[in-house]
Amino acid sequence: MAEEADTGVSSRTERKALEKAKILQRESERKIFRLVGRVLKKPEAERSEEEAAVLLLHKDTVEELSKRKVRRNVLKRKQEEVFDDAEELRNKVRQLAVAVKQANHLVVYTGAGISTAASIPDYRGPNGVWTQLQKGRAVSSSDLSKAEPTLTHMCIRMLHKENMVKHVVSQNCDGLHLRSGLPRTALSELHGNMFIEVCVACSPVREYVRLFDVTERTSLHRHGTGRRCSHCGSELRDTIVHFGERGTLEQPLNWRGAAEAAEMADVILCLGSSLKVLKKYNCLWCMNRPANKRPKLYIVNLQWTPKDDLAELKINGKCDDVMSLLIEQLNCQVPVYDRAEDPIFSLATPLRPEELDSHNREVISTENKPQDNSADTTGQDTAVQGGWFGRGYGKGRKNRKKAVL
Repeated sequence: MAEEADTGVSSRTERKALEKAKILQRESERKIFRLVGRVLKKPEAERSEEEAAVLLLHKDTVEELSKRKVRRNVLKRKQEEVFDDAEELRNKVRQLAVAVKQANHLVVYTGAGISTAASIPDYRGPNGVWTQLQKGRAVSSSDLSKAEPTLTHMCIRMLHKENMVKHVVSQNCDGLHLRSGLPRTALSELHGNMFIEVCVACSPVREYVRLFDVTERTSLHRHGTGRRCSHCGSELRDTIVHFGERGTLEQPLNWRGAAEAAEMADVILCLGSSLKVLKKYNCLWCMNRPANKRPKLYIVNLQWTPKDDLAELKINGKCDDVMSLLIEQLNCQVPVYDRAEDPIFSLATPLRPEELDSHNREVISTENKPQDNSADTTGQDTAVQGGWFGRGYGKGRKNRKKAVL
């Protein structure tokens, strides 16, 4: 027994010694990295003999820091917004117009960039949600239900009406495609819709379209809205798919419609999306086909996307500017958004008397009020309003830190 006790103490001592040695080694490596980093910041001509000797002694550290600098510069370039000049933009849009006219089955993929004109910030732009949070800043926003469909939303609706666009696959939760008048059968909202709550206890799932943002109380893995199904009494949940979650609802996600549209597509037009999330959905890109059998890809975005090298054409411009020129080339007229004709009013289920105080969100009315575009998207004062907007960043950041450690 005594021998076993001694063995246990010995093994604990060894473990502690090993852990201490690892900590000391990491601290030593950090000191070397800091020292070499300071030396590398100096111009070569200003380095002393001792500093030059340090670089020679720690060649591996110099090489690693050089690689990190290259990676940072590449990442910085990818985050920069690039604008085509006016003439180049017109030339590219003419090429896009030809592709749209010749397409047999054109599918449009949209991201946050098509809603920035409605004062809804994007995610990865210079003033985007992720960008600001990464800098340690809070993100400000007005009530997102005040936003109205942009020129791009209305152009897409018109192109669908003219049978030029067959289906729209959107990452946006703002409901603006629906409010533009685009039929729901032609729309896949992969990450949900902030105006829709559902009862998953009913079969089939029962849907409630509301005239306000239903995500006030919801967040990552917590989807209950606090209201109850009028048929079975179960708690309603929002339809938002947060980062790190897998969407399983049939509607409004409509994954079947998205996959079928992608399978039939001969041209895909990506508008205002970084494609960093969409690229992971293999069924949207027909990656099981040879490269020459896949749909032709056209991208409109101000920043780099991981699909740029595969695109027939990359247009560096704002979505509204590009779509305005495209509609001109197609000799079409864009319908103006009319709040009184917004489909959400005919789709909405009114709240029951006992539910009128179940939320604090502004309710959309049929009156045409001037839209407040003064929302500050630089994000330095107040937090984002809405349970879905900007959620998931913290979890992703923690996962990245774990990976680094």
